[in-house]
Amino acid sequence: MGTIEVHRVGSERPILFAAAELRKYLGRLTGGKVKTKVCKSYDPSLSGLWLGSFAMFPQTAKRRQLDSEFDDEIYIEVGRAGGVILGANPRSVLLAVYRYLTELGFRWVRPGRDGEFIPSLRDPFRKCVSVKEKPSFRHRCVCIEGAVSWEHVRDMIDWMPKLGFNSYFVQFRESYQFFVRWYHHEHNPRLKKERFTVGDARRFTSRIWEMAGKRGLIIHMMGHGWTCEPFGVPGLGWMKEKKPAPQRIRRHLAKVNGVRDWWQGVALNTQLCYSNPKTRKIMVNAVADYAQEHPQVPIVCFVFADGFNNHCECPRCRQHLPSDMYVKICNEIDVELTRRNLSTKITFDLYADCLWPPRRERLKNPDRFILIFAPITRTYTHSLKTGMRGRYRIRPFVRNRLELPTNIGKNLAFLRRWQRIFKGDSFLFDYHLMWDHIKDPGHHRLAETLREDIDQLQGLGLNGLISCQVQRCFLPTSLIMTTMGRALWDRKLSFEEIANDLYKATFGPEWRKVKRYTRALSDLFDPPFFRGERSEKELHQTATKMASIPSEIARFRPTIEANMKLRNACHSRSWRYLKEHAEICLHMAAVLGALARGERDLAQEEARNLFDLVRRREQQIHRVFDVWVLVLVVGELLQMTEQEMSS
Repeated sequence: MGTIEVHRVGSERPILFAAAELRKYLGRLTGGKVKTKVCKSYDPSLSGLWLGSFAMFPQTAKRRQLDSEFDDEIYIEVGRAGGVILGANPRSVLLAVYRYLTELGFRWVRPGRDGEFIPSLRDPFRKCVSVKEKPSFRHRCVCIEGAVSWEHVRDMIDWMPKLGFNSYFVQFRESYQFFVRWYHHEHNPRLKKERFTVGDARRFTSRIWEMAGKRGLIIHMMGHGWTCEPFGVPGLGWMKEKKPAPQRIRRHLAKVNGVRDWWQGVALNTQLCYSNPKTRKIMVNAVADYAQEHPQVPIVCFVFADGFNNHCECPRCRQHLPSDMYVKICNEIDVELTRRNLSTKITFDLYADCLWPPRRERLKNPDRFILIFAPITRTYTHSLKTGMRGRYRIRPFVRNRLELPTNIGKNLAFLRRWQRIFKGDSFLFDYHLMWDHIKDPGHHRLAETLREDIDQLQGLGLNGLISCQVQRCFLPTSLIMTTMGRALWDRKLSFEEIANDLYKATFGPEWRKVKRYTRALSDLFDPPFFRGERSEKELHQTATKMASIPSEIARFRPTIEANMKLRNACHSRSWRYLKEHAEICLHMAAVLGALARGERDLAQEEARNLFDLVRRREQQIHRVFDVWVLVLVVGELLQMTEQEMSS
């Protein structure tokens, strides 16, 4: 076909990027020329594709005022002569471009060029597209975890808006912990340790801000670290401190078991003496300073130290629940931010000891704050739906003697109690892809749980999800993340619709066989067993399932081999990854089968074989699979020491 003209109205960076992306992908689709023109205003007499925000197209996009700067909305109307691709804000314009390309048949089945499925459609205008959508949920965010290189994070941020995500959360000041795991190749002694510094991590964080700004993505920052960073001790991660806490800050640290020092040697896990006004003042000023110095960060996460049962036992602190002191500090942060005329939003976590709601304190300016519900000890065998019915009592708070609930209903009871006293914005902060995807190698059952979880968000009064997760979770497929992105955008999409669409784009003609195969693996691997939820009486059945996995893989192996040389690059790469996945599954089945039979020594031997395999293959699979987290999860299951895991 002839030259396609894209008329851009607006000069904001996300609109510039949206125009470039539209030009790139339409060029790859048609093989023809795509030309971008800059226009001051919309002229309907000119054919082609018009790109911009609602404000620049008032006659075409008569949309309502959005409730928040974090909301999105898109409007697409394209016919034979072209049309408009619009968004409520610059970020929404980019989301609208990807939504239009999705309607044309483009799919992004995993990050990176080899995850792009390009449809066969020489003339895009042969397909009329009419889309008017507002995402089902405001908060659609990924939080960094696992072990990552800069390239892994870069590819994730580039991929996210193509699935409808609108935010990225950088934990701590520079996410050093997650980068250093990769560059030092923790859990893989086969690879040589690379030089990596805190300065490198800071440069990567600046690059993240740059990439996010280019796309209009909302940046969340910090989280744990406010209990050490303000006192001159870097909160780089969960590393143990080499020396005891400096004497100059000991009076600020929590007194636990009669001692004020690092909790179990880790600064990031050490609570403070929150009843001390001087301690609170230092923290409050640190949060306000950070917000003032980083205007590119609209949301700062303020949370106490990690861990639980680690709060101060001094007489003054004992008079208050941790959550009362938490809310009190949040109010003091709001006062200071208001004094400095800063509009930064502050998120606060219902997490660990602070699941128990405050007795006395209340947030005085709810508009400043966003509630985070973070049920880190929940099970993923059941979805949030199982806890929606019934009444669950909250156990009385007993300082430093708490047992955190795995039961869904008990977790939700804490949320409901907090919601009685806070009516503001909120979202779920959850961990489906932190560790649990390793426990479901087929990814099907966990993806179904996630889909049901998203279905419950509206009923729970939660406006979205931040997924705290490894960045490389695409083996055997991106089913879990694709389900997350697409369902957060449109909660009416069923799991089967999402799965079928993804498998077809990922694997081509024989996609149905892959879906049946991976679903079978999910069932045979018996994820509840891996989670420690099977009784002794059920172990024989689990062992039988594990024993059948090699034959299941053997039956499917010829199909894998036959498809590895497909002409479509996306499809062929997907089948090659599936072959790697099959080898990992064989070794995983050997580990878990031995464990189910009670043969612990054999299980540890098989685990070492598994670790050797993934370490040898890491260079081939690192873009889609996090070896670090597999070694961690399997090692913890078998309670292996660091030395045993590395041998």
